[in-house]
Formats: sequence, structure tokens, C-alpha cells
Amino acid sequence: MGCAIIGCGKSLPALAVANDDLTQLVDTSDEWITTRTGIKSRRIAVGETNVDMAEGAARQAMGLVEGGYCEAPIDPESIDLVVYSTCTPDVLVPSCAALVRRRLGLVNAVAFDVNAACSGFIYAMSVAESMMASSALGVAGAGRRNKVRRALVIGSERLTRITNWEDRTTCVLFGDGGGAAVVEWDESRAGVLATYMKNDDDDTNALTCPSAFDSPQPFDVNGVSKEAAVAGDPGNARIDEELGVTEAVAAGRPRQSLFMHGQTIFKFAASAMGNAIDEVCKRADVDIDDVKLIVPHQANERIIKYAAKRCGLSLDRFQVSIGERGNASSACVPMALSDAYESGRIQKGDKVILVAFGGGLTSGAVLYEV
Repeated sequence: MGCAIIGCGKSLPALAVANDDLTQLVDTSDEWITTRTGIKSRRIAVGETNVDMAEGAARQAMGLVEGGYCEAPIDPESIDLVVYSTCTPDVLVPSCAALVRRRLGLVNAVAFDVNAACSGFIYAMSVAESMMASSALGVAGAGRRNKVRRALVIGSERLTRITNWEDRTTCVLFGDGGGAAVVEWDESRAGVLATYMKNDDDDTNALTCPSAFDSPQPFDVNGVSKEAAVAGDPGNARIDEELGVTEAVAAGRPRQSLFMHGQTIFKFAASAMGNAIDEVCKRADVDIDDVKLIVPHQANERIIKYAAKRCGLSLDRFQVSIGERGNASSACVPMALSDAYESGRIQKGDKVILVAFGGGLTSGAVLYEV
């Protein structure tokens, strides 16, 4: 207890692409997409970078610009930690978190990235809450750890950069965006009551995306070889075999793109989201009827409806924001959370659950009291 959300915000790319627009790329229709996913349009980053969207969301969450929700403007120098969730970073070094730190003048913050796919924001929140609690609650050795009183937690994605726009089963699902929340340790507030994280093995490779390292490497098994520098990465073949994408890549499918077996992920998601909600309530000793709002990952409206039915709840207990955005991976939950605050759905004293699932396979939830 004590880790309270004091601000949140979101940032979306300028370009909106409607379902009808996608008929120029693949054999689909607005009716087909809407019926199966609840998505009407999505935002696609053309000029915006991942960090651009993260920065915009963070500025709202900190009360530095209009929009979002913030209890009071936050001094950048008061931020002690930045945890940035993304599976589509602009760069590998420095981390996206380090770039946000520099842009916002968070001179006292430790900053790093995490990747748990679409569950990333939940994992990042759990990491931040754990670090704050260990430095504040007199845990053994706490004096030897960084003191964390305020943290900026981000989920930002350019998922459309790893989308295969010739695959009608997946390209209609994804969008881009960034979301952020500021959390503060305050012993006078309930804050986070419980967290839950879980990993299952993706034994059937239902959701994968290989990397595409392309820097020339002038070596082979015998040592230096200039010829090897133009032959590509021999390690790719082993990764492709492990992930089960060898044949697809050989057939010309982009290597660094999302491969997804939709039915398998749907079945996993429908079960995982309900389980995470149940488990986090159990850990917090909170009855689900006492939870005001559930903010889920926005992968598919049908999954949200299924989770609501499984939990015996009406859909109006869930924040549904997928219609104009699509699935923006780990940015979905913080963006939907910002929507809920901006629309007045979350008030002082409310209990709220954030819940997500994603590749890995990952799932998790955070239950907090405002």
C-alpha cells in the first residue's frame, strides 16, 4: 500500500486509418473487421517516433501540458524512476527510457526499458511499485537501495512497424500510441493493493516476432571472413526454426513482423484475463463487486466481452477504448486509463483493476484504490 497514481496521459499519432482504407491493401471490409474486433479505425505513426508518443503522454501525466489527468503539476526533478515498456523501441542503445529522461529533464531518475509484450505496462507498474515499497517500508537492506518516491511508468508502441500489411488476419488489428502514469509513494493513501504477474510457455509459437539484425559480420566458424559479411546472420536460421517461421520467411514474408495464430491467442487471452482479475482480487482480499472499474488490454472487444461474462460482470464495468485505436500493445492500458480519468469514470475512493495479456505468453493485473 502507498503507491498511488497521481497522473496519467496519452499521446496518439496524427494519422487515422479507417477500416475502409485497409481495403486498398487486403481483402477485407469494415463490417468484417468491426464484427470480429470492435475496431473502426486505428492511429498509425508516420512521422512520430515511439519516444515522441511516450514524451507526449508523460507530459500530460506530469501536468506539464493540457490533457490527461494530474492531481498537481509535477516537478521533473522529483521523478526518481522511469520504467518504459515497449516491444518496438526506436533504438537499442540508449534505452527509450533514457531518451525520455533526457527530453523531460528527469535529472534524478534511474531509467530503463522492459518488454513483456502487451502486458508490459502491468509488469512495469509492478516493478515500480516493488522498488518504491522496498525503499520505503524498511525492508531489510532498504538503506542500501535507491530511494524511489515518485516514478514515471510508460507504455509506448509503434506496432504498425512490425505489422505485415499483406496479412489480412493481423494487419487490421494493430495501431500505435503511447500512455504514461506517474505513481507516488504516499503512506496516507491506499494506492496499489495487489499485483499479479504470470508467464506461460508459448509452446505452439502462437505469437512471435523475430529481430532483423543486419550489421555485416566478417566472421564465420573458422575466424575472419570478408565473404561472410555479405551472407547475412547465420543465427537467424536457428531462431526462425525455434519460432516456427522458417517456411513463411522462405516464402517471402517479412522476417521482422508479427506472426500470430489468432484462435490460439484468443483462447489464451479469454482465460488469462479472467484468471488475472480473480487472482489480484484474491491477493488484495477484495470482492470483485467492490471494484468500480476494470481497465483491460484493448486487443479485441470480443475478448473483453468474454472476460466480463466469465467474471459475471456487465460490460459497462470495463473501459473499452479499442474502437478508434486498435491494439497498441503495452500502450493500450495506460491510454485507456487516461480515457477513464478524463471522462470522470474514476473518482476518489474507487477501486480499479488494470489487466492485460500478451506474447510470451504473459498476463497480469494491478488492483489499486484511488
